[in-house]
Amino acid sequence: MGFGETAPLTILVQVNGEERRIREGQTIADLIRVMDLDPEQVAVELDRRIVKRAHWPGTNVSAGSQLEIVQFVGGG
Repeated sequence: MGFGETAPLTILVQVNGEERRIREGQTIADLIRVMDLDPEQVAVELDRRIVKRAHWPGTNVSAGSQLEIVQFVGGG
């Protein structure tokens, strides 16, 4: 980091029951991208409420939030 730069602030959240530190201000869409998940193959519950995919880009994750991210697996 150079002079005058500040480290991004991070917050602590729970993802699938495990603590995870993420960048403050991250949206659900950002988190899915950072976790390298296919958005077409997951469902997200934030604080016990299902969040529709269309709302992910506008839904910020707050400190202490609890997320459940379920990944669908094809097969037969």
